[in-house]
Amino acid sequence: MGFIDSIFNLINDLTWGWALVPFLVVLGVFFTIASGFVQFRFFKRMFGVLTGRDENADPSKISAREALLVSVGGRVGGGNIAGVAVAITAGGPGAVFWMWAIAMIGMCSALIEATVAQLYKRTEPNGDYRGGPARAITHGLGEQYRWLAVVYAICLIASFAIGFNAFQGNTVAGAALDSLAIPRIYTGIVLAIATGFIVYGGIHRIAKAADVIIPVMAIGYIGMALLIMVLNLTSLPGVLIDIVANAFGFREAVAGGMGAAIAQGLRRGLFSNEAGLGSAPNVAATAYVRHPVSQGITQSFSVFIDTILICSCTAFVILLGDVYQPGAEGVDGVVLTQQSIVGHLGEWAQYFLTAAILLFAFSSIMYNYYLGENALDFMTSNPLAIHVLRVVIICIVFLGAVAPGATVVFSFSDPMMGILAVVNLLALMMLFPVAMRLIRDFREQLAAGVEKPIFDPRKFPDLDTDPTAWPDAK
Repeated sequence: MGFIDSIFNLINDLTWGWALVPFLVVLGVFFTIASGFVQFRFFKRMFGVLTGRDENADPSKISAREALLVSVGGRVGGGNIAGVAVAITAGGPGAVFWMWAIAMIGMCSALIEATVAQLYKRTEPNGDYRGGPARAITHGLGEQYRWLAVVYAICLIASFAIGFNAFQGNTVAGAALDSLAIPRIYTGIVLAIATGFIVYGGIHRIAKAADVIIPVMAIGYIGMALLIMVLNLTSLPGVLIDIVANAFGFREAVAGGMGAAIAQGLRRGLFSNEAGLGSAPNVAATAYVRHPVSQGITQSFSVFIDTILICSCTAFVILLGDVYQPGAEGVDGVVLTQQSIVGHLGEWAQYFLTAAILLFAFSSIMYNYYLGENALDFMTSNPLAIHVLRVVIICIVFLGAVAPGATVVFSFSDPMMGILAVVNLLALMMLFPVAMRLIRDFREQLAAGVEKPIFDPRKFPDLDTDPTAWPDAK
């Protein structure tokens, strides 16, 4: 066991330790500049997915809005509550600024990877769509790279479907035990039953559940943060000044100063929004859209929601309170967030946070399951394999909830996600010229007065696309 741990620790050091974060940042900056700051050019279009309806859309398909909410449910999780608190504790208020900065860059990476996933999606016999980095690698780079796609799929199952689902179950059970005194086994049973109901309903039931859970979760949490900001309105300018001053080393809040702020902000921001890691494109590919770039824009918006909205809410709740003391040790993680909320609103607020954690975690479980299902479907079409995966995930969620120390077994999640990200980034670099062709096509149609651009596979005969996935092309 010690030897296996050392192997996973080595992989983690070679990826997340020093190489992967700079790789994600540099590549995100390159994508942003090379694409002409596409995430900012299309920023106004992002908001249309929340309210706009496509009259010609097939109601049996997953809509762009549903795909957005499922991916938001996956991106928004413990990183938004506990991760932000850790970043502020270790990096000072300046870490928040660098979280914002990496989100702006990550919006472009998310747009590129979702666009590519949409381009190479395939139509299933039941009419649903499947896609993601694994299929983009095989259809975009060729069958000779299938081994790379298989590595990606295995790491996706190991990290998200198994490891992170155990952590989510553990997080919910711990919060319920601490604030409501509910024994872990009862929380585990409820979570397992709810998980089974969702995973056996497939992507459509996941999308419908996300369509209800995510807006309630996001609006409730943002509303609570706005209330706290209004109650502390006079202190808000000072907090913003602290964030900027600490970000550039004008004020030393923690040991390490500006360097600690940058390191923590970038690392926690990337962990939270997952831009460039290759997870969200699996969900992005399920949506019915007229053009691949349309879903790329939508997924770019999900990074904005995750970091600029949700993470900022947690940051302001902490920095406007008295619990956080720069440079002091002690209160950290979710406890810092919880005590800060209680300090602002009273004891009842801890129950609100428990409910928020429950919704955050359950939405992540739905998302993580689908990532695993999609990866397994890429490797085998045997229905029995999917059934086994569903049973395993139900058991994993239950095990993570009832056994406080059980999640130690799943310490391989981070190194597996590191390999996953490296594979995805390598593929994105090779497929970036293709993504730029699609972006140019989208822009040209907009310039010609087409309000909703349509992708026509016949204009790209050299690309291995599925014409049946683009019914709007006449």
